[in-house]
Amino acid sequence: MTTTARGRVLIAEDEPPIVTSLEFLLKSRRIDTRAAGDGETALALAEAFKPHVVLLDVMLPKVSGFEVCRVIRAKKKGWQPRIIFLTARGLEADIARGREIGADLHIGKPFSTKDLMTDIERLLRDASPDWTPIT
Repeated sequence: MTTTARGRVLIAEDEPPIVTSLEFLLKSRRIDTRAAGDGETALALAEAFKPHVVLLDVMLPKVSGFEVCRVIRAKKKGWQPRIIFLTARGLEADIARGREIGADLHIGKPFSTKDLMTDIERLLRDASPDWTPIT
């Protein structure tokens, strides 16, 4: 059995229980994972790690998730990850703003981990040339 990573995901979330849960789920599917507890760290990790998918909380300390998304999308050349907003802010205005700045999905908290993993794996299939399903 191979242990090769099946893609890279950055979790930008300031709630440790959510980070722990997501890391466990992703790593159990052999997805290389990094986590940041604030927007400033998320931007630095995104640049260094080059994730295929970013799970991004809107309400992050230091730099908001909206700003993190905007900065990532401003990089027009090269690497462009898929971005999923995970947030308790489910107002239509927040969802529209996320779309305007380039988010691929907006998922409200609390969320179904099964549905989230389906969405992540679909986006990894689209974004990661080395993605392979676990059979």
